[in-house]
Amino acid sequence: MRTIICVAMLLSSAGAAVASGGIWCSTDDAAAIFEVEAGVTRGMGGPTFNFRGDLEIKARPVGDHLRKTVFEDSNLTQYWLDGKELRLNIYREYEVANAFNSVELTILTKASDEGVYDGQYTLAIYDNAADTDKDGKPVELIGKVSCGAE
Repeated sequence: MRTIICVAMLLSSAGAAVASGGIWCSTDDAAAIFEVEAGVTRGMGGPTFNFRGDLEIKARPVGDHLRKTVFEDSNLTQYWLDGKELRLNIYREYEVANAFNSVELTILTKASDEGVYDGQYTLAIYDNAADTDKDGKPVELIGKVSCGAE
């Protein structure tokens, strides 16, 4: 009886070890440097947890409040992960002197190997002070990104 209980406990604890994994993406090019990552549960729709990331927009002046952005859980607005694609949409909004500015990072990748995803990012930066036409259109930067998932 003890053997059966021990085996059952061992198998149930092994299942918990594979109950979660992670996703991560990074780039370092002429336009930007960033790294984002999150834990992902298996089952229950695969929600993320502990999402975080750092972004530096190299084209923005040093000291500019939009040059560096820290992302948290609430900034990951959408994600998609299956064996073929990894997609992330990350959005952060800032209020400065009753004006709103934003940074949106969209990552679209396709699997190139098991757990390896390569593709493109689009970074949309809206700076209210620089929007002289007041058309609300952000400046977009595009580059290559590498991601992983386990």
